[in-house]
Amino acid sequence: MTAPASRDQVLDGYTKHVNTSLASLARLLAAPVEVAAAGSKVLGSDGHTYLDCGGYGVFLLGHCHPAVVAAVREQLERNPLATRLFLNPELAQAAADLAGITPSGLDYVFLTNSGAEATELGLKLARLAGRRHVVAMHGGFHGKTLGALSVTGRPQYRDPFGPLLPMVDFVPFGDLAALRAALTAQSVVLLEPVQAEGGVRLPPGGYLRQVRQACTEAGAVMILDEIQSGMGRLGAWWGADLAGVIPDILLAGKILGGGVMPVGGVVASAQLFGPLNADPLLHSSTFAGSPLAAAAVTATIGAIKSEGLIQRTRELGPRVRALAVDAVTAHCPHLVTEVRGEGLLIGIDFVSSEAAAEFLIGLLDSRVIPSYSLNSAQVLRLTPPAILDAADLDWLGRALISAAKHASRAMPAARLTTVPSQLLA
Repeated sequence: MTAPASRDQVLDGYTKHVNTSLASLARLLAAPVEVAAAGSKVLGSDGHTYLDCGGYGVFLLGHCHPAVVAAVREQLERNPLATRLFLNPELAQAAADLAGITPSGLDYVFLTNSGAEATELGLKLARLAGRRHVVAMHGGFHGKTLGALSVTGRPQYRDPFGPLLPMVDFVPFGDLAALRAALTAQSVVLLEPVQAEGGVRLPPGGYLRQVRQACTEAGAVMILDEIQSGMGRLGAWWGADLAGVIPDILLAGKILGGGVMPVGGVVASAQLFGPLNADPLLHSSTFAGSPLAAAAVTATIGAIKSEGLIQRTRELGPRVRALAVDAVTAHCPHLVTEVRGEGLLIGIDFVSSEAAAEFLIGLLDSRVIPSYSLNSAQVLRLTPPAILDAADLDWLGRALISAAKHASRAMPAARLTTVPSQLLA
């Protein structure tokens, strides 16, 4: 093995060949180089070990899960990429495994290389079914490829690339009346069970069931984006399971590759998948559904089942949320309006993006990695793995207290024009 590159070398490479703004941000945050990772920990080039509660929802199993790594390593040494002309047993197994954990009636699987690609195919399947009008949600996030960007609910990302897909209407997340007003028989509705990048926004009770009913009555197609909410993140296989709904198309990703391989997926009903069954070349991708990725999917599903990680998520979620509530209530209540979440998808909603940034800096100072929210800069997210132990929880609790104190010192109440009257737990 060659010696790891120094931080200065990496920063120089970012500045010259990757992205100058990312390099500047890394300098501002004094971000180290990632050297190695295992379980809930990440080793930095600064010699410190970090507790990973970020990773944008990918690492429910932690880093380098032994079962997933072993499956991928074995596949890598035997047959990592397929010719595409012959049959791929790993793909057949992964598709069966994924269909086996999705809601009833979603039987056909197309593995993709990313979540954004899954969104693209979901929209294409809807178009093949004659639904060219898209109803998407303000604050929703579905990726940044051109089609996925067209239905992502933040103008800051869309506007520089216009014109995008036509016939896309955005309605407020959770507003059933606005949704019904936009629906026609030519519509496809695209939404998340919980808006993750939107700032961990939870819908009103019964909303997803009402959306399903509205789509059925109008003859519209329902696509549920579970790229970040699915595979156990919410304390169930899918947000659809918690809501008791069956979409026409379900999008998967993030956790699907076990934190080892980048994998997305589309799972659809036989009716919606029919055109691809009739002509498989209507949609194809050289690397999608590779034996390497498929092996990771099968191993990931197996590990979640065998280790009881969904139940573990249900148990850990309230404990992690309580740690956050206790810390901000005691030390910076003037900076936080709400702590909310489901399972191990938890958002701390600050009064401003500056307050969220100070809290993030405080967490990094305590060697804890969080996630910011792409569509809601004032919301800092905790998306830890379901393998946190007692020592990890103690570490996280102390870090949250330290970050709350740091943010309060940086932004005392006297500097704020509005002080929240209470913290909603």
